[in-house]
Amino acid sequence: MKHRGKALQAAGRILLIGLILLGLVGAGLKFAGVPAPLASGLALAPLLVFSLFTFYFFRDPEAKVPQGAGLVVAPAHGKVDIIDEIDEPLVMNGRCRRVSIFLSVFDVHVQQAPVGGRVTYRQHTPGKFLNAMKSESATENENVLIGFEATDPAAKRIGVRLLAGLIARRIIPWLEVGETVAKGERISLIQFGSRADLYLPLDAKVEVRIGQRVVGGETVMARLG
Repeated sequence: MKHRGKALQAAGRILLIGLILLGLVGAGLKFAGVPAPLASGLALAPLLVFSLFTFYFFRDPEAKVPQGAGLVVAPAHGKVDIIDEIDEPLVMNGRCRRVSIFLSVFDVHVQQAPVGGRVTYRQHTPGKFLNAMKSESATENENVLIGFEATDPAAKRIGVRLLAGLIARRIIPWLEVGETVAKGERISLIQFGSRADLYLPLDAKVEVRIGQRVVGGETVMARLG
């Protein structure tokens, strides 16, 4: 599938930066008179822990995308903690259903297209970096809003808002307006803990409940009529 391996590339870049910083720390310890073996150990131990966590965090399993008419799959891995109705004027043109997924630092942070279709909207909005567990983060935090026009059923609008959090301060979208995506296809990466909001038409039948853990690209979130 498209964009496979990009999360691992991001992990490699972060590890390179970490390696440089820890190398500087080790050099500083040696300069301060710490014996070379001890200085190396003090630098290598954090690097090992950081490396293991980084590769764990940036893991990117293949989604087993369910087949069927009108299915909307989870755009992210995490726990559903909000199901409500809101006004979303940019993609949904008004009132819509919202299903919000909280991603902890232990969840997969690659996101998937909830439907197959055409990308109709993409906008990055600067903002705050509030804890993503707080409800106000959905309106105040830095975010990227993506709009989709589904092909099944045709012309149905679906939105996904990717939100940065207290730790997550970088959202990396991998799609452009006008591009065609397949359901379950990788679309973005949020680095560290965060939130993803799924916007659905009011007549969509929501298939998940608050507190349920969902798998990006696999869990059926809703059915479109």
